[in-house]
Amino acid sequence: MKKETFSVKGMMCAHCEARVTNALSALDGVKSVKASAKKGEVTVKYEEAALSSDTIRTAITETGYEVLA
Repeated sequence: MKKETFSVKGMMCAHCEARVTNALSALDGVKSVKASAKKGEVTVKYEEAALSSDTIRTAITETGYEVLA
């Protein structure tokens, strides 16, 4: 199990947090997601064998937000 925090630009409210949370929760291997618009970050716990951090970054980007370095 890996826990990783991503800096995300563009989340402004609880609706934004929910969009990101729902998109990531739908991925196989994701165990938990905590999105914070206030902090501009998303913390994800996931199974490394089933998922890569690149896949998570792509899912966040596809919801309309920018993942910072």
